Amino acid sequence: MLHLVPAAMFDHYLGISRLLAGQLDFRSAIRSVAAEVAHIIPHDHLDVCVLLEGGNYHTAYETGIETAWGGLAGAPVVNSPIRSLLWGEVDFLLADDAMTDPRFHFEGAFKRPIVEQSLRSRLHVPMKVQGTIIAALSCSSHRAGVYAMEDIERARIIADLLTPYFFALQAAEQAQRSAIVEAEARAREEGLRQGALKLTEALEQERQRIGMDLHDQTLADLTRLARRIDRLSRNGEVAPETLEPISRSLQHCMQDLRQIIEQAKPSVLQLFGLAQAIEHHLDRSTRDSGSGIEWGLVDETHGALERLEPTVSVALFRIAQEAINNAVRHAAPLAVTVRLEADEERLSIEISDDGTGLTKARGRIGGGIDNMKTRARLISARFTTGPGHNNRGTVVRVVLPLVPNDPPSGPN
Repeated sequence: MLHLVPAAMFDHYLGISRLLAGQLDFRSAIRSVAAEVAHIIPHDHLDVCVLLEGGNYHTAYETGIETAWGGLAGAPVVNSPIRSLLWGEVDFLLADDAMTDPRFHFEGAFKRPIVEQSLRSRLHVPMKVQGTIIAALSCSSHRAGVYAMEDIERARIIADLLTPYFFALQAAEQAQRSAIVEAEARAREEGLRQGALKLTEALEQERQRIGMDLHDQTLADLTRLARRIDRLSRNGEVAPETLEPISRSLQHCMQDLRQIIEQAKPSVLQLFGLAQAIEHHLDRSTRDSGSGIEWGLVDETHGALERLEPTVSVALFRIAQEAINNAVRHAAPLAVTVRLEADEERLSIEISDDGTGLTKARGRIGGGIDNMKTRARLISARFTTGPGHNNRGTVVRVVLPLVPNDPPSGPN
């Protein structure tokens, strides 16, 4: 064994710290310091065994001799020849001849490199961070009986020098993997969201086409039929009492059809914008209810609505439309209020009523709430619903993030 004076030994320890600087991965780090470590502890094979996935698996970064240990990306610790050290059962391992030492030859041990490379003398010390083992430093020699306890002490000093750097590399690698996984997940989610947005846009166009067809053909046919029945009644060709229920049913059908057309083709939104479309729908819904519901709309968006992309405007309108319909049809409110607000960071729409609340109407409007949540997700908006002031009524709120200093647009 090579004996060095303390000053020279200190220089080699310092050299290890200096050579670690700038190394960006485990393999280059261990290889960069191998020569300096050899001056302190002679070896034919040097490796750092790093624990993975909560300590159940490990991998080795080696230099000097390439073995099968270095080719295992995630081997079970239970099969490691140094598992007792990695599990913290012993403070170190020191062997004069690992070829015959029973500590390395238990059932299931992956000992092949020891035999194939004749790694006789071996020493192993743990690498710890705050008392937790994160890795192990191992030195091996072809010759038997090379290492002694003083080499264990030197190995511990080397391990103390390597541990902070390897811990930082491990943390950086885990952060990088997490970032990649998160980026891939976001990319998949964004791809699905963009696809859903395109599908929603196509469905919206189809709804509008159907609305126009119903208006131009079906509603026109029903109108002509109603007028014919009216003429037959006036001419006395058929008894009025016979035609009256038919005429009444037709009128109901035509009224329902007009509502379907209005919902399928939001022409006010296209012509006058989101605020006016919501106000128009709010006015018509409360008026048609026949319950004398008071309503109000407060617009404090300062023109932000005008810069929204059409797909986003339609989604926001549909959410407001559904919330207003739920309030009018199911909550028996005395008043419904819509508040529109915007600043540089976000746009919000709040629909509140003083009716019976969500609890009693849950079964009837649950699907509508799910639809509103889905529409909000598709435009990267946050949707919430809950009780109103003093636990009376319901408040539906959708908040759309806006890009600072840029015109509001669709999802990014």
